[in-house]
Amino acid sequence: MASRSGLRYWPRVLAASLNARPEVAAPPDVTFEDEGVGRCRALLAAGHRVMVGVAGGSGSGKTTLAQELVQVFGDELSCLVMQDSFYVDQSARFDGDGGSVNFDHPSSLDFELLEGQLRALRHGVSVEVPHYDFATHRRLSRTTPLQARPLVVVDGTLILDSALVRPLFDVAVFVECAEAVRFSRRLERDVRERGRTPAGVHKQFHLQVKPMHDEFVEPSKRHAHLCVAGTEALATSMHRVLEQVAARQPASL
Repeated sequence: MASRSGLRYWPRVLAASLNARPEVAAPPDVTFEDEGVGRCRALLAAGHRVMVGVAGGSGSGKTTLAQELVQVFGDELSCLVMQDSFYVDQSARFDGDGGSVNFDHPSSLDFELLEGQLRALRHGVSVEVPHYDFATHRRLSRTTPLQARPLVVVDGTLILDSALVRPLFDVAVFVECAEAVRFSRRLERDVRERGRTPAGVHKQFHLQVKPMHDEFVEPSKRHAHLCVAGTEALATSMHRVLEQVAARQPASL
C-alpha cells in the first residue's frame, strides 16, 4: 500500500516470549506503509484536536501501542499522558504488596486531576504533570510540563472505567490479552523497573490486580470504539487505530 504521507514504520513481529509485546531486532525485508498516517496528519494539520484513550489490563501491551502512536506522529503533533502519573500518595498507608493499599482500584487514582489536565490539553493549554514514585508510593513535589499538542494519547488501565475521563476520548481503544501473558509481562516490569520482589508481584496480582481487572478493567471494554489484541503484530493494531482516528470527527468539549 502506498503511503500518502511518505512516512514508514517497521511492522513488529510476534515475539516468542510472553514477556514483551513484539519488538524488532533488525529491519525486515518489507516495510509497512499506512495511508492512515497521512489522513491523520491532514486532520491534525487542519486544526483539529484529537484525544485517543488506550486502555486494557496491566501488561496487555497498551503502553507499547500508546507510545507507538506518539512516536509515529512525533513530539510536534502528539503528546502522551500516563494514568500512572496520577496515583494518590499512599506512602503513609503502604504496608506491603497485596496489603491494605489496593493500587488497582479506581479510588487509588486522582481522576479529577487527570480530567482537568485532559480538558486543558483539549483546549490547547499546557499542564504540569505530577510525578509518582513507585518505589516509595509517594507523589513527589516536582512536576513535568507537558505542552498541548493536536493529538493527545492517554494510556491507562482504568481510563475507560472512569465516568470523568471516558467522555473526553474521540477514539477509545481497548487492548485485549490473556491473563497468563499479562502476569508474565507485569512480573518482569515490576521487578526490573519498580523495585518489587517476585513474591510481592505474585501476591499483589492474585489478591488485587486480577480481581480489579475482572471487576473494573475488563467490563470497561464495552465503552471502546475498537478492541485490538495485545499479542498481534503492532503494525496491525496501529493500522486499525489509525483508521478510527482518521474516520472520526473530534468531540466538542
